[in-house]
Amino acid sequence: MTFSLGIVGAGQFSGQFATLFQAHPGVSDVHVTDLLPERAEQLAAAQGLAGTFPSYEAMLESKEVDAVAVFTQRWTHGPLVVQGLNAGKHVYSAVPMAVTTQEIAAIIDAVKATGLTYMMGETSQYNPATVHARNQIAEGAFGRLFYAEGDYVHDMDLGFYEAYQYSGGENWKATASYPPLLYPTHSVGGVLGAWQTHAVSVSAIGVRDERGDGVFDKEISQFDNDFSNATALFEVAGGGSFRTNEFRRVGYPSHIRESRFRFFGTEASMEQLATVALWQDKKGVKDITELLEPKPTMSPDDPSLQHIAPERRAAFTSGSAPVHDRSRLPREFDNLHNGHEGSHHFLVDDFVTAVNTRTLPSVNAWVAARYTLPGIIAHQSALKGGVRLEIPDFGDAPAV
Repeated sequence: MTFSLGIVGAGQFSGQFATLFQAHPGVSDVHVTDLLPERAEQLAAAQGLAGTFPSYEAMLESKEVDAVAVFTQRWTHGPLVVQGLNAGKHVYSAVPMAVTTQEIAAIIDAVKATGLTYMMGETSQYNPATVHARNQIAEGAFGRLFYAEGDYVHDMDLGFYEAYQYSGGENWKATASYPPLLYPTHSVGGVLGAWQTHAVSVSAIGVRDERGDGVFDKEISQFDNDFSNATALFEVAGGGSFRTNEFRRVGYPSHIRESRFRFFGTEASMEQLATVALWQDKKGVKDITELLEPKPTMSPDDPSLQHIAPERRAAFTSGSAPVHDRSRLPREFDNLHNGHEGSHHFLVDDFVTAVNTRTLPSVNAWVAARYTLPGIIAHQSALKGGVRLEIPDFGDAPAV
């Protein structure tokens, strides 16, 4: 069984996924559309895709497309996802799920009403540290898990200026000020992707930017935002807490590792930094760096990456780590590029499998809400000086 797919947004990220969707044996044809038609045409020609559509609306009206994959600007996802579901299409969406509680609720309602597949492509779901922690938690190796940390530390100087200029056009500074806590899933998702719980309250602090270059400037910002760094402390259901950092001005080599995680239990703990990862218990310390280290699948100098800033290319080239179980993946992926520490292959396969078997994907609408909504409420807390706020919960996904 196969289905046809429409890529929405032909930017820096979508081309990498177009290759994987097109190679997957569960997908037949891949089309593309973009607000800039020339970008769609270029991607279709470069990848040998089935064709282009002049608009998202035209794509949704077409019987040639069964599902869409949304790779547009991060604050646009919510309405586009609902539009796709209501048009009868399965939807894969880049992160974040949405930027308001209301948008998240609308997606869940649309999934319930249509019975269609929705998945958010959160890369930290298959971050090697998350995978390993998830396995160890399942085996009870941590004892009782009571605290965790997740960081997404990516300095603007390391490729983000170029990325926003590429996507934002002349007014790129207005969108480059996107609030860090509204892009929380690389940190929150990595923690909750291992720890089977959800956040129930949060207190957060934002740090106002002082660079003075027009980015994170309230007078310019589309989002009225001047926070470039933020820290949030979450309480979780069942007892315990986790802390996340979302940093955009930080002296740290994010081109080596932009997401990193720590987990602490009563019997063992696990800590990850830029170049080392450790498993620790009451007997001693074990270096697990190699277990979590992906091996590159393509050179950062590959011609397909020339439009991406050199500092960001590692996110598009990483292969799989030893902790990844590739036995479930199609063999067509064996020699194709991967990315974000080996997650891309698994995310594509999750969505394709869910659509073709009518099962729930790993990061379904209810899981995506738990990865996204904590950051939205955390940003509200930061705006109020750190006041502790309750986090709504949409519950567990219904049984299929």
